[in-house]
Amino acid sequence: MKIARNSKLMGAALLSLGLGLAGCGGMPTNTSLYSTKQPVVERTNFTLDVDTNRSGLSVSEQQRLNGWFETMDLRYGDRVTIEDPASNPAVANAVNDLAARYGLIVSEVAPTTEGALTPGQARVVITRSTASVPGCPDWSAKSDMNYSNGTSPGYGCAVNSNLAAMVANPEDLLQGQTGTGENVVATGNRAIETYREAAPTGAGGLQNATAGGN
Repeated sequence: MKIARNSKLMGAALLSLGLGLAGCGGMPTNTSLYSTKQPVVERTNFTLDVDTNRSGLSVSEQQRLNGWFETMDLRYGDRVTIEDPASNPAVANAVNDLAARYGLIVSEVAPTTEGALTPGQARVVITRSTASVPGCPDWSAKSDMNYSNGTSPGYGCAVNSNLAAMVANPEDLLQGQTGTGENVVATGNRAIETYREAAPTGAGGLQNATAGGN
Protein backbone atom coordinates (compact mmCIF):
# COMPACT_ATOMS: atom_id res chain seq x y z
CA MET A 1 0.00 0.00 0.00
CA LYS A 2 2.86 2.37 0.78
CA ILE A 3 4.49 1.78 -2.61
CA ALA A 4 1.21 2.44 -4.43
CA ARG A 5 0.74 5.72 -2.56
CA ASN A 6 4.24 6.92 -3.47
CA SER A 7 3.66 6.08 -7.12
CA LYS A 8 0.46 8.12 -7.10
CA LEU A 9 2.24 11.11 -5.60
CA MET A 10 5.02 10.82 -8.18
CA GLY A 11 2.50 10.63 -11.01
CA ALA A 12 0.71 13.76 -9.77
CA ALA A 13 4.04 15.63 -9.55
CA LEU A 14 5.00 14.64 -13.10
CA LEU A 15 1.57 15.67 -14.38
CA SER A 16 1.81 19.12 -12.78
CA LEU A 17 5.35 19.55 -14.11
CA GLY A 18 4.21 18.60 -17.62
CA LEU A 19 1.36 21.10 -17.51
CA GLY A 20 3.75 23.81 -16.35
CA LEU A 21 6.18 23.12 -19.17
CA ALA A 22 3.33 23.06 -21.69
CA GLY A 23 2.21 26.46 -20.48
CA CYS A 24 5.72 27.88 -20.78
CA GLY A 25 6.02 26.46 -24.28
CA GLY A 26 3.15 28.66 -25.48
CA MET A 27 4.68 31.89 -24.26
CA PRO A 28 5.63 34.55 -26.89
CA THR A 29 9.33 34.67 -27.74
CA ASN A 30 9.56 37.80 -29.88
CA THR A 31 10.76 40.52 -27.52
CA SER A 32 11.30 43.17 -30.22
CA LEU A 33 8.77 45.57 -31.75
CA TYR A 34 9.34 44.13 -35.22
CA SER A 35 6.65 41.83 -36.55
CA THR A 36 7.69 38.37 -37.64
CA LYS A 37 4.77 38.32 -40.08
CA GLN A 38 5.91 40.30 -43.11
CA PRO A 39 4.30 40.71 -46.57
CA VAL A 40 5.56 38.34 -49.25
CA VAL A 41 5.42 39.30 -52.95
CA GLU A 42 4.88 36.54 -55.52
CA ARG A 43 5.12 36.88 -59.30
CA THR A 44 3.15 34.91 -61.87
CA ASN A 45 3.79 34.98 -65.64
CA PHE A 46 0.95 34.64 -68.15
CA THR A 47 1.86 34.17 -71.81
CA LEU A 48 0.17 34.40 -75.20
CA ASP A 49 1.91 33.47 -78.48
CA VAL A 50 0.91 35.63 -81.45
CA ASP A 51 1.61 35.27 -85.17
CA THR A 52 3.69 38.08 -86.62
CA ASN A 53 4.47 39.48 -90.05
CA ARG A 54 6.64 42.23 -91.49
CA SER A 55 4.10 44.91 -90.62
CA GLY A 56 3.80 43.66 -87.03
CA LEU A 57 0.49 42.04 -86.12
CA SER A 58 -2.47 41.44 -88.36
CA VAL A 59 -5.84 42.91 -87.44
CA SER A 60 -7.12 39.52 -86.28
CA GLU A 61 -4.05 39.01 -84.06
CA GLN A 62 -4.44 42.49 -82.60
CA GLN A 63 -8.06 41.71 -81.77
CA ARG A 64 -7.05 38.40 -80.21
CA LEU A 65 -4.34 40.09 -78.14
CA ASN A 66 -6.67 42.86 -77.01
CA GLY A 67 -9.29 40.27 -76.04
CA TRP A 68 -6.66 38.50 -73.95
CA PHE A 69 -5.77 41.77 -72.23
CA GLU A 70 -9.46 42.29 -71.40
CA THR A 71 -9.85 38.74 -70.13
CA MET A 72 -6.74 39.12 -67.94
CA ASP A 73 -8.11 42.42 -66.61
CA LEU A 74 -4.84 44.17 -67.45
CA ARG A 75 -4.29 46.93 -64.89
CA TYR A 76 -1.82 49.09 -63.07
CA GLY A 77 0.92 47.04 -61.45
CA ASP A 78 1.08 44.49 -64.28
CA ARG A 79 4.25 44.29 -66.36
CA VAL A 80 3.97 43.60 -70.10
CA THR A 81 6.98 42.33 -72.06
CA ILE A 82 7.60 40.83 -75.49
CA GLU A 83 9.77 37.88 -76.45
CA ASP A 84 10.38 38.26 -80.17
CA PRO A 85 13.26 36.24 -81.68
CA ALA A 86 13.06 38.36 -84.87
CA SER A 87 13.26 41.64 -82.90
CA ASN A 88 10.76 43.24 -85.26
CA PRO A 89 10.10 46.86 -84.17
CA ALA A 90 6.66 46.74 -85.79
CA VAL A 91 5.61 43.97 -83.40
CA ALA A 92 6.75 45.97 -80.38
CA ASN A 93 4.91 49.05 -81.66
CA ALA A 94 1.69 47.08 -82.15
CA VAL A 95 1.82 45.60 -78.64
CA ASN A 96 2.73 49.01 -77.21
CA ASP A 97 -0.32 50.60 -78.82
CA LEU A 98 -2.62 47.97 -77.33
CA ALA A 99 -1.02 48.12 -73.88
CA ALA A 100 -1.28 51.92 -73.91
CA ARG A 101 -5.08 51.59 -73.91
CA TYR A 102 -4.73 50.18 -70.39
CA GLY A 103 -2.24 52.81 -69.26
CA LEU A 104 0.80 50.53 -69.47
CA ILE A 105 4.12 50.72 -71.27
CA VAL A 106 5.81 47.58 -72.59
CA SER A 107 9.04 46.79 -70.74
CA GLU A 108 12.20 45.79 -72.58
CA VAL A 109 13.39 42.55 -70.95
CA ALA A 110 11.02 39.58 -70.92
CA PRO A 111 11.26 36.91 -68.21
CA THR A 112 12.19 33.35 -69.03
CA THR A 113 9.12 31.24 -69.82
CA GLU A 114 8.53 27.62 -70.73
CA GLY A 115 8.06 26.44 -74.28
CA ALA A 116 9.82 27.29 -77.53
CA LEU A 117 8.49 29.70 -80.13
CA THR A 118 8.00 28.63 -83.73
CA PRO A 119 9.35 30.86 -86.52
CA GLY A 120 7.04 33.79 -87.18
CA GLN A 121 5.74 33.96 -83.61
CA ALA A 122 6.27 36.30 -80.70
CA ARG A 123 5.31 35.82 -77.06
CA VAL A 124 3.55 38.48 -75.02
CA VAL A 125 4.11 38.06 -71.28
CA ILE A 126 2.08 39.58 -68.46
CA THR A 127 3.89 39.48 -65.13
CA ARG A 128 1.46 39.97 -62.25
CA SER A 129 2.57 40.36 -58.65
CA THR A 130 0.49 39.63 -55.59
CA ALA A 131 1.22 40.41 -51.94
CA SER A 132 0.12 38.42 -48.91
CA VAL A 133 1.20 37.77 -45.33
CA PRO A 134 1.69 34.02 -44.77
CA GLY A 135 0.70 32.65 -41.38
CA CYS A 136 -1.86 35.35 -40.58
CA PRO A 137 -3.91 35.39 -38.50
CA ASP A 138 -1.88 33.53 -35.88
CA TRP A 139 -3.66 32.47 -32.68
CA SER A 140 -1.14 29.79 -31.74
CA ALA A 141 -0.28 31.30 -28.33
CA LYS A 142 -2.26 29.30 -25.74
CA SER A 143 -0.60 30.58 -22.58
CA ASP A 144 -1.44 33.64 -20.51
CA MET A 145 2.08 33.70 -19.07
CA ASN A 146 4.49 36.14 -20.69
CA TYR A 147 7.62 36.27 -18.56
CA SER A 148 9.76 37.69 -21.41
CA ASN A 149 7.27 40.50 -22.21
CA GLY A 150 7.16 39.36 -25.83
CA THR A 151 4.66 40.27 -28.52
CA SER A 152 1.96 37.82 -29.55
CA PRO A 153 2.54 35.57 -32.59
CA GLY A 154 -0.10 37.53 -34.49
CA TYR A 155 1.53 40.89 -33.80
CA GLY A 156 1.56 42.95 -37.01
CA CYS A 157 -0.88 40.73 -38.90
CA ALA A 158 -3.61 43.37 -39.13
CA VAL A 159 -1.41 46.23 -40.34
CA ASN A 160 0.72 44.20 -42.74
CA SER A 161 -2.26 42.29 -44.18
CA ASN A 162 -4.12 45.55 -44.84
CA LEU A 163 -1.01 47.03 -46.44
CA ALA A 164 -0.59 44.00 -48.70
CA ALA A 165 -4.26 44.17 -49.70
CA MET A 166 -4.35 47.92 -50.41
CA VAL A 167 -1.04 48.53 -52.21
CA ALA A 168 -1.75 49.25 -55.88
CA ASN A 169 1.54 47.81 -57.10
CA PRO A 170 2.87 44.99 -54.89
CA GLU A 171 6.34 45.53 -56.37
CA ASP A 172 6.49 48.79 -54.40
CA LEU A 173 6.83 46.68 -51.25
CA LEU A 174 10.16 45.41 -52.60
CA GLN A 175 11.45 48.60 -54.17
CA GLY A 176 9.75 51.97 -54.13
CA GLN A 177 9.17 54.12 -57.17
CA THR A 178 12.12 56.20 -58.30
CA GLY A 179 11.65 59.85 -59.13
CA THR A 180 12.81 61.58 -62.29
CA GLY A 181 14.79 64.17 -60.34
CA GLU A 182 12.77 66.99 -61.87
CA ASN A 183 10.78 69.39 -59.72
CA VAL A 184 7.50 70.73 -61.05
CA VAL A 185 8.11 74.32 -59.98
CA ALA A 186 5.08 75.81 -61.70
CA THR A 187 2.62 73.56 -59.87
CA GLY A 188 4.24 74.19 -56.49
CA ASN A 189 4.36 77.98 -56.99
CA ARG A 190 0.72 78.08 -58.04
CA ALA A 191 -0.39 76.54 -54.76
CA ILE A 192 1.79 78.94 -52.76
CA GLU A 193 0.51 81.99 -54.65
CA THR A 194 -3.09 80.91 -54.16
CA TYR A 195 -2.51 80.60 -50.43
CA ARG A 196 -0.79 83.99 -50.17
CA GLU A 197 -3.27 85.91 -52.32
CA ALA A 198 -6.38 84.51 -50.66
CA ALA A 199 -8.32 87.10 -48.69
CA PRO A 200 -8.46 86.53 -44.93
CA THR A 201 -11.67 84.94 -43.76
CA GLY A 202 -12.45 87.91 -41.50
CA ALA A 203 -11.76 90.63 -44.07
CA GLY A 204 -15.44 91.27 -44.68
CA GLY A 205 -16.17 92.09 -41.05
CA LEU A 206 -18.86 90.65 -38.87
CA GLN A 207 -22.45 90.40 -40.04
CA ASN A 208 -25.21 92.01 -38.04
CA ALA A 209 -27.34 89.39 -36.39
CA THR A 210 -30.84 90.30 -35.29
CA ALA A 211 -33.31 88.20 -33.43
CA GLY A 212 -36.22 87.17 -35.59
CA GLY A 213 -39.77 86.30 -34.72
CA ASN A 214 -43.03 88.12 -34.14
